[in-house]
Amino acid sequence: MTNQSASDPGADSRSGPPHPTRRMFGRIAYGALAVAAIGTASTYSVKAASAKGDLSSNLTLIAPAGAGGGWDGFSRETQQAMRVNKLANNAQVVNIPGAGGTIGLGKFSTMHGRADTMLATGTAMVGGIALNDSPVGFDDTTLLARVAEDYDVLIAAADSPYNTLDDVIGQWKKDPEGFVWTGGSAGSVDHLTIAQLALLSGVSASGITYIPKAGGGEAIQTLLSGTTDFASCGFNEVSDQIEAGRVKAIGVAAPQRIAGYEDVPTMTEQGYEVTLTNWRGWLGAPGIGEDETSQLLDVLRQTRDSPEWANALERNKWTDVWLTGDEFAEFIKEDTSRVETLLKELGL
Repeated sequence: MTNQSASDPGADSRSGPPHPTRRMFGRIAYGALAVAAIGTASTYSVKAASAKGDLSSNLTLIAPAGAGGGWDGFSRETQQAMRVNKLANNAQVVNIPGAGGTIGLGKFSTMHGRADTMLATGTAMVGGIALNDSPVGFDDTTLLARVAEDYDVLIAAADSPYNTLDDVIGQWKKDPEGFVWTGGSAGSVDHLTIAQLALLSGVSASGITYIPKAGGGEAIQTLLSGTTDFASCGFNEVSDQIEAGRVKAIGVAAPQRIAGYEDVPTMTEQGYEVTLTNWRGWLGAPGIGEDETSQLLDVLRQTRDSPEWANALERNKWTDVWLTGDEFAEFIKEDTSRVETLLKELGL
């Protein structure tokens, strides 16, 4: 990779009725969306920082998704922790949604040397780059840090006859297209989690009947109406509905059980080692210097070490997975390979 990832010596790595088959896959036209989004983004005023200035005084955090989404929440939690701790008094969040984060990435790749601006990134962008044949990628940025991750959980309606992964897989293998699944957009972490579960179970991932939804709330409504059988969603999106008993959790795609929800078993302990996680982190603009990269990393590290960020991790059911430098670059390569393999299995 040709990006300028900086090292960080101070970091620590811490059987149901059949449904009509309906597959909703699609490729977003990157070019048209990019032109529209970049035109919109140009109306924002983003101050250019002096190469010798203090970058913590003014920072712009780009969330490459709409308001209320996962990247938006991650960016605003970061903004709040920065403000409270006076790490970036004038931190602003700008939303540039579209195409799995690649519209924002496309705009960001043109901000050569803009050291006062960072772009939120993560698993969804890895998928977006591959799914949309994005003309830009991680090589067109400066890698900063992987910060946090969260995990998907497989849920069903509270009155579903399925209680364990073995219950689900046993029937799924008998009738691969008999179940209807739901979650986020095509190619999302939710979709990929189901694909990985299919591969581990000997079910053809390309035969999955999947209805994409905007979020956990919409997915739950399809379960309750009987439109779908199972949903794969971020645990933090649906934990309150699990707790309320509206839906049941069958398994969480995490290395260990989620604190506060110890009665929900992991997929791994049920014999299905689903390893895909929804990680989130930050990218710097292309062409920034080592000193500027170091300043940005220092701000991010102090934000990550703050009580406010610890509270954000707890509230959002996120896990701290701080990673920088060459290790972060290597992780990006491995994650890209894993996601591209799953997308190929899905026929996307």
